[in-house]
Amino acid sequence: MVTRIALTGLVSATSLVSLMGPTIPLEWGPGPLTVDSLPRVTYVAHRGGAREVPENSMSGLMAAHRRGTAQVLDFDTRMLRDGTLVVLHDPLLNRTTYSGGEVRGLTLRDWRGVRLRPKASLPGSWRSERPPTVAEVLDRLGGRVVLMLEAKDPRSLGRLAALIRSRGLTRSVIVHSNDPEVARRVHRAGLVSGLWRSARQLRTDRPERWRSFVDVLDVDHKARDADLLRAVRSGVRRVWAHTVVRPRQRDRVLALGCDGVVTDAPGRLARVPQRGARP
Repeated sequence: MVTRIALTGLVSATSLVSLMGPTIPLEWGPGPLTVDSLPRVTYVAHRGGAREVPENSMSGLMAAHRRGTAQVLDFDTRMLRDGTLVVLHDPLLNRTTYSGGEVRGLTLRDWRGVRLRPKASLPGSWRSERPPTVAEVLDRLGGRVVLMLEAKDPRSLGRLAALIRSRGLTRSVIVHSNDPEVARRVHRAGLVSGLWRSARQLRTDRPERWRSFVDVLDVDHKARDADLLRAVRSGVRRVWAHTVVRPRQRDRVLALGCDGVVTDAPGRLARVPQRGARP
């Protein structure tokens, strides 16, 4: 059962305020866009770009796609009691919606009554909306842009794999986790595997052990230079850094050899050229 939290006021109509940067969606060719088509330096909009749009919302993901400041859109997935896969970061509804309670206790019918609560600090104004299901995001954006979803519930991997395969998106969706064993399971399922690690974990990690089954290694930008360099030299094909919000943070990790950044502010980074970048 969804517990309602009192509304403090009406949310005004959506205003998709464009940030500086490209406005044409980054799409290549007639078929689904895949990870193999990503540019040399990749920008990932974390939760859609959580400092610029309502996180994990359909309108936020669509706005991030239209703005074209990121080539990958990231979102989080959880599983409801009836097996429906939905888009939300937290195990509880309280922080980002007008409801309360555990996500895993809901059914799809309950989910249809949940409404997101956009942060007042976001640029522009945004309408409250129902958080999407994973199927809805795949149907709306799958193949038009590379997607990266974090499987918050490892039990959902079979259902996630079925959704991705049935849409022909096995090379267009990165399935992300903090657990190397989950990444191994993703790889064995024939999907693109992503693994993120914190600065503390990277102190003792040996990333070269994962190169046979991790396609994208996502490292904490706060990690020590030596730990980032070890990740870059591990043999994992793509090494991206999270969660970057300032140009100087981006410039540091790219100078150390990372080839992508996961950011809450893709528009902000797009406005400031990378220091030392090739013309």
